[in-house]
Amino acid sequence: MTNTEQDRWSRVKGRLRTSVGEDVYTSWFARMDLEGVQDEAVHLSVPTRFLKSWIQAHYADRVLTCWQAEMPEVHRIDLTVRSAMRSAAPAKDAAAPADPRRIEPANGRPAPELRATATAPVSASHDALGGSPLDPRLTFASFVIGRSNTLAHAAARQVAEGRRGDPVMFNPLYIHAGVGLGKTHLLQAVTWAGNSGGERKVLYLTAEKFMYGFVAALKTQTALAFKEALRGIDVLVIDDLQFLQGKSTQAEFCHTLNALIDAGRQVVIAADRPPSDLESLDDRVRSRLAGGLVVEMGSLGEDLRLGILKSRMAAARAHHATFDVPEAVLDYLARTITHNGRDLEGAINRLLAHSKLNNQPVTLEMAEREVRDLIRPQEPKRIKIEDIQRVVARQYNVSRSDLLSSRRTANVVRPRQVAMYLAKTLTLRSLPEIGRRFGGRDHTTVLHAVRKIEALVARDTALSEEVESLKRQLQE
Repeated sequence: MTNTEQDRWSRVKGRLRTSVGEDVYTSWFARMDLEGVQDEAVHLSVPTRFLKSWIQAHYADRVLTCWQAEMPEVHRIDLTVRSAMRSAAPAKDAAAPADPRRIEPANGRPAPELRATATAPVSASHDALGGSPLDPRLTFASFVIGRSNTLAHAAARQVAEGRRGDPVMFNPLYIHAGVGLGKTHLLQAVTWAGNSGGERKVLYLTAEKFMYGFVAALKTQTALAFKEALRGIDVLVIDDLQFLQGKSTQAEFCHTLNALIDAGRQVVIAADRPPSDLESLDDRVRSRLAGGLVVEMGSLGEDLRLGILKSRMAAARAHHATFDVPEAVLDYLARTITHNGRDLEGAINRLLAHSKLNNQPVTLEMAEREVRDLIRPQEPKRIKIEDIQRVVARQYNVSRSDLLSSRRTANVVRPRQVAMYLAKTLTLRSLPEIGRRFGGRDHTTVLHAVRKIEALVARDTALSEEVESLKRQLQE
């Protein structure tokens, strides 16, 4: 590298630092090196594949713009991993193989592969800190409200409409629901609405992106900058928390959660189960999550499913004016596709494709044929350990606190063993988790109870009938 190139690289780094801020620059660009400049291409390198993919996904346009301010003739930036680089530099006149991931403008704009996924404007903080991609369709305007999600929607709107410095009503806001019931839609709607005012820094991250960001910061020795950047956020939105793994990552999440809440910043979290059921999380994290507002989004009722179908059909007609689905077909879909909202959207997409590609109107017969695999049997009721404890306590005339206590009188021991047996047979909880939910008992105690009741049920008809009656009550 010549002295001239080195001077230019120093000035480019200065521009980049000014553009993204000191914390972000330290986290993602401090270890990026210039390998050389050839014709219209600049060759840069970073030490890890993660840094390479992160920079390409989130900062491609900025890096290119900073170089073009110094060298207008630059039209391409090649980013490589140093450990994977070839020892010999590419020949000056050699034709480089096409790389869809490189930074190469077309008509003065970055390549489509490297543009942000969302098209609507987001705040500089969300872009600069590498937030997870946002879907521009997932806004409050497109969210369909029904009885099962009214409270979650109202709480999310309250968070989104808050202003910097306002007292936080509930923190964290924890939303849980099964797959396809609208959790991600609400979280992204909060991010879009919060960022539209420009006053607050609202960052949306999946748990997976949080983990990767933290691990990458550790590898590049920029963990402090990563932590400080996150803790400067006004509203931190974390999706799919059930996927958060690793003791060090969970510890950092707990510290970040505590720091934000103690500073009066808002945290919004979504997962597929309540905090108490997140067995992989540390007890301190579960406790802090349960201390906020925990809201469940229930299954979609038929009226809500019909509303979702009409909303998706209206969105499709915005691009295909002649597309029409008869009311009878919409009623049929709402009545028979009961699993989740994504199946409903998939049904509309199938009908649209079939209608357009075959140039045929949508009929009930065609709908029955095209969506038959989306009509799934009704899922069995998800039974919770708390429900088992409540029903068993009522059956045997003891209190729930008795089942969790250390009392060993006969009128408490047998109901406790029955409850543990039902927890093992009717839920997917592990023996250690069941023991923890029964007053912090050891898993061997739970195993003993399960085997004891299994043996008794096999020879005691009265107890067998009692257990079957309890199962029916729980499954109704």
